[in-house]
Amino acid sequence: MRTITLLLMAFCLGATLQLSAQTTSNNRSKVAVLHIDTKGLNLDPIQMGDLTRIELDKTGLFEILDKYDVQYLVEKEQLKLENCYGKICLVEVGKKLGVQKMLTGAVELLGEKIVVSYRLIDVSSATVEKSQIIEFLNLKPQLQSMVSITLRQLLGLSNDADLVSKLTKPDAYESEINNPNKDRLNLSGPRMGVTIITGQTADRMKAPTTEGGIDAIPVMFQFGYQFETAYLNQGGLQALFEFIPIITGLDQSQIIPSVSILHGIRSNKKGWEFAFGPILYINQVAEGFYYNGVWKRTFDWNVETQGAPYPAGAEIVKRFDKRGDYRLTSSFLFAFGKSFKSGRMNVPVNFFYIPSNAGHRFGISVGFNGKGGSYN
Repeated sequence: MRTITLLLMAFCLGATLQLSAQTTSNNRSKVAVLHIDTKGLNLDPIQMGDLTRIELDKTGLFEILDKYDVQYLVEKEQLKLENCYGKICLVEVGKKLGVQKMLTGAVELLGEKIVVSYRLIDVSSATVEKSQIIEFLNLKPQLQSMVSITLRQLLGLSNDADLVSKLTKPDAYESEINNPNKDRLNLSGPRMGVTIITGQTADRMKAPTTEGGIDAIPVMFQFGYQFETAYLNQGGLQALFEFIPIITGLDQSQIIPSVSILHGIRSNKKGWEFAFGPILYINQVAEGFYYNGVWKRTFDWNVETQGAPYPAGAEIVKRFDKRGDYRLTSSFLFAFGKSFKSGRMNVPVNFFYIPSNAGHRFGISVGFNGKGGSYN
């Protein structure tokens, strides 16, 4: 008995749901979408009509007359749909198609705007029930979104406010939606500049060669090349990976190679950039200490004193010394700057800073290339 009762309840529930679905479907107005006029776009009126029909069907508010049924009835009734965009024509066609509503409209490229307009016509009263016009930015790849937004606005449905802003406002925050085909600023190219060395490292460089220095001025010319790639690119900003091999000291008969491996962020619109990362360089380094203000290598001290103890308070450290061994050393580099544009030529100007206990380094580099960019 209990099983029979459950079966009856399930049957009644199913019948109720089916009746409810039929009632909901029957309450929906039947709408026909014919051709949608186009101008200056890649889609013709028939294709735009198909796109509009799809987006209207997604709202679920109407029973949409299938395009094949429309084609069949048009051929059967010998109707002419070319240039049938006006109310009088659409009402006559709607009566022969047996629908309650007709949706018409136009999608046109006017100057730098794409104007999407739709009208919902009531066939029985031969009146325009609703109309909607929205001006969008000239973003042809986003036509489907424009059609959807306009239809939803026409029918009183909500839209994604952020998407609407990006498609309609020229000053909206840039993204791949409203800036799909912009050239991304790429500043790969030669670099040249000057670095200034301070502190004990500068003193060591100024020292005569007999004391392990290079008898040089601690202001040196640099020359190299910047390789870069954007691994994240979203609208007006891009995240960069930069690889910069540099040779320093050519102006003073020195060859000091280094490589910077940087991560950075750059504005595609304004050309401002900030980057940071390690810098690796090959240098000659020796172990020693300062004795009466004079740099002494531990090796020299041991030879001169035959291994006598180091002076009291001597701090054994490693410093630049031309007599020392070649070693790979590292520091950290911070850089910021701006790129200037002349036609398709980019001129990046960057300032950099390398902190160190033995002496800070800072300087400026300038480069150029002929790649495109979208900044102002």
